[in-house]
Amino acid sequence: MKLEFWKLHGCGNDYLFMDVRNPLALEPDWPRLARRLSDRRWGVGADGLITINAAAGHDARMRIFNADGSESEMCGNGLRAMAKWLYDRGEAGRAQSIVTGAGVLYPDVVEAVQGRAVRIRVNMGSPRFSGAAVGMTGDPGQSCECGQFSIEGENLTGHWVSMGNPHVVFFGALWSLEQMARRGPLLERHVWFRHRINVHSAEILDRHRMRMRHWERGSGITMACGTGATGGAILASRLRLVEMPAVVEVPGGELVVEWSGQENAPAFLTGPAEEVFHGFWEWNGT
Repeated sequence: MKLEFWKLHGCGNDYLFMDVRNPLALEPDWPRLARRLSDRRWGVGADGLITINAAAGHDARMRIFNADGSESEMCGNGLRAMAKWLYDRGEAGRAQSIVTGAGVLYPDVVEAVQGRAVRIRVNMGSPRFSGAAVGMTGDPGQSCECGQFSIEGENLTGHWVSMGNPHVVFFGALWSLEQMARRGPLLERHVWFRHRINVHSAEILDRHRMRMRHWERGSGITMACGTGATGGAILASRLRLVEMPAVVEVPGGELVVEWSGQENAPAFLTGPAEEVFHGFWEWNGT
């Protein structure tokens, strides 16, 4: 079976997109296909696979499969890339509604060049801070917003937030790539988080700027994480470390987060999206 795909990224957080709004002759094993295609040596190479599905009353629905085949609720960079894909092909306007595993979200193309979207602002929905929101179990309880983690002989304070998917953020000096590679998998599968969790290191630079490094659940170290950057900036705002709007420097570029700080208020994430290439994959199920 020949499968058509497009590769797009937001700040280096790259995904392969497949349009499945028309039924395929044979439905692939999506987790297995995601693992195969995402492999950077034996496949195309990506942080995951996103399918573009039909959704009555909305522009589209997205399903997100991480590089390890697990399915994620939401991806801010992937959502911007999907909005670009739809806009560039004239299949949606500047203001869009896309169904995700975290609910309906609303990308808005704020900058286009020669009919191509280059910058997209996304209503990311409202953050949630309870332990229950990130699938916590065990000692911290269901209402705490932070906890102490013993990692590599250090006691580190992690703050958690859900942006439709779960995140834990550690503030202080930015972890090195080596530290993230060691700590990320331990924290992702920490016993407290029954659904696993996305792990982030965050360093405050000034009142409106911070930088982050990411270990994404199911994908490992990535160049950017849209929901993670959003959640990290929101937590920094709640801790009075930054003021909104906040610029988040990620390894792949810059993202801008806006949030009023009011209970149940939505957050907004603005950043770039780029299409890299288009191709076909001969899929024989292996």
